[in-house]
Amino acid sequence: QVRLVESGGGLVQAGGSLRLSCAASGMIFSFDIMGWHRQAPGNQRELVATITGGGSTVYADSVKDRFAISRDNAKNTVTLQMNNLKPEDTAVYYCNILRRGLNYWGQGTQVTVSS
Repeated sequence: QVRLVESGGGLVQAGGSLRLSCAASGMIFSFDIMGWHRQAPGNQRELVATITGGGSTVYADSVKDRFAISRDNAKNTVTLQMNNLKPEDTAVYYCNILRRGLNYWGQGTQVTVSS
């Protein structure tokens, strides 16, 4: 079992930056895919970015060149640096681990971007 705790959300003006962090308890394996998803009111949860144990990344088109995901395997953490934030980035952001077909989720952290 793994427990994920996010931090770093908040309110920011458009064009600003936020850094989200996720700390994972329990064993984290190199084959785990760690990532961030988000869900805005009335929308489905969507993938934002993922990173493998080897450092390969995937980003949603809407955040490419603005967001950067990183992972510290020794500290069991995954971080999302968000720059040039836009009002449409407003959502609850969830940390995620995909392990052999099973998804583990954090409780979510709110990000609000004002125009």
